[in-house]
Amino acid sequence: MYRYDVVDQTLVNERVAQYRDQLRRFLAGELPEDEFRPLRLQNGLYIQKHAPMLRVAIPYGLLSAHQLRMLASIARRYDRGYGHFTTRQNIQYNWPRLEDTADILADLASVEMHAIQTSGNCVRNISSDEFAGVAPDEIVDPRPLAEILRQWSTFHPEFAYLPRKFKIAVNGAAEDRAATAFHDIGLTVVRDANGDIGVQVLAGGGMGRTPVVGVVIREFLPWPHVLTYVEAILRVYNRYGRRDNLYKARIKILVKALGAATFAQQVDAEWASIKDGPGTLTREEFDRVSAWFTDPPYAVLDDDDAAHAERLREHAGFARWVGRSVRGHRIAGYRSVVLSLKKTGVAPGDATAGQMDHVADWAERFGFGEIRVSHEQNLILPDVPVRELYALWQEAKAVGLATPNIGLLTDVITCPGGDFCSLANAKSLPIAAAIQERFDDLDYLHDIGEINLNISGCMNSCGHHHVGHIGILGVDKDGDEWYQVSIGGADGSALGGGRSAIGKVIGPSFKADDMPDVVQQLIDAYVEWRHPGERFADTVHRLGVPPFKARVYGERRSASKHAAQTVAVGE
Repeated sequence: MYRYDVVDQTLVNERVAQYRDQLRRFLAGELPEDEFRPLRLQNGLYIQKHAPMLRVAIPYGLLSAHQLRMLASIARRYDRGYGHFTTRQNIQYNWPRLEDTADILADLASVEMHAIQTSGNCVRNISSDEFAGVAPDEIVDPRPLAEILRQWSTFHPEFAYLPRKFKIAVNGAAEDRAATAFHDIGLTVVRDANGDIGVQVLAGGGMGRTPVVGVVIREFLPWPHVLTYVEAILRVYNRYGRRDNLYKARIKILVKALGAATFAQQVDAEWASIKDGPGTLTREEFDRVSAWFTDPPYAVLDDDDAAHAERLREHAGFARWVGRSVRGHRIAGYRSVVLSLKKTGVAPGDATAGQMDHVADWAERFGFGEIRVSHEQNLILPDVPVRELYALWQEAKAVGLATPNIGLLTDVITCPGGDFCSLANAKSLPIAAAIQERFDDLDYLHDIGEINLNISGCMNSCGHHHVGHIGILGVDKDGDEWYQVSIGGADGSALGGGRSAIGKVIGPSFKADDMPDVVQQLIDAYVEWRHPGERFADTVHRLGVPPFKARVYGERRSASKHAAQTVAVGE
């Protein structure tokens, strides 16, 4: 993985010292709140309902064991013993004291981490495929390009005050596990007919109040021009993006207003002036960064490990875990393991300090010291020998990290919602907990098959509800919390059939207590109507929303009528 050089470390250290003085002046009353607010946001510090929230960057979801141990230490020393991993491959701390935040940033800097540009109207954390470098379907490793974009965008003076936040995702595999169609810029690394490397460029994607699937504005961009072309996109957006309306300030609104063709023409016109300038990537620079992402010292192993095969036959629980949590690897004899942070009774995406320490230990014992953070809010060990899977399963099970529900209904994606976030209209975590409890039967979950359920507490869509096969959005009705349900979303991954789609709302919203029943009715309809091997999203796309809507609201009317009749008889 990439390691800081003296420039990186100096820059981060100076930022910590700068923030420490800003914090001192604010606490002493020398710096007004309206002046301190943008300064703290530049360092990832929000003020939430009950306490500050610090969002720490995990570039393209890649961590070392040493870094994860520091994240665990911060959770113990400065928080309430846990951290929350997000859909943007970051980690958030929900309970730090404001007075401690400079010390936290200093601790992060000591392990080559920071919270820079995890907030504000700037280029946010560059995200990517959590299986980058090890995925069997990978065409080109996207991590060098993601790292180059990270370095280029950090403290870029021209793009420090964009109309709104800006998100870039990079994918290099046949399957889009980075949800590139739902980013301001989505880059897919490809090869042309001659084997030359380039990228397909999408622009104008996003979720939030106005969900939009990004559009292709260039099919093949030679890799040396990635930075200049991205710069051209940002310049057009910075110049013409709306600053008069917070809800219409994202690039997706600009692309939609202009039309994809006109937007692409404006980008090309801007690009022409900088195409071959100093921002053009050289082979020397690309190779310099790529050198940090070479293969670890893999052993020569056999994929057909006899002891592993025997344990699969003897232990049904182990076999079930392998079937759901273990992924293929491009190197024979190795696998990638997804550690579920979705055990029933635990807030999805939360990991305790103790669990983080265990994962760091396993990364070193069973791999090469690396950990990945997924968009689905789970942790991944990318390089586990097949012969070690049983030992890992036993240890992970002992600390609550081996729930075999990856890709199933209880692998819920959710934001912290109204329990923490001051922007939320409604709570997310209790809804997730109620649904997980209702469907806490692994046999039933496996019978239902692969399905994702996403929950957001407000229209900002931090839980990515728009792309859930079942999406739940918290809404406010006269001060009460209600929940709107959509179905048929898909994020471009194999779980959604490879399509990118925005879910459609099935009808009026529901009360919190109704949500487990509503999900049950949707699942029952799906099980009844699906074709053999058909996923939930595929059934929705085949039948459309109306049959599901009729089933849910029809059954609810029948239930209400029955309840009313029961009351009348009782009276």
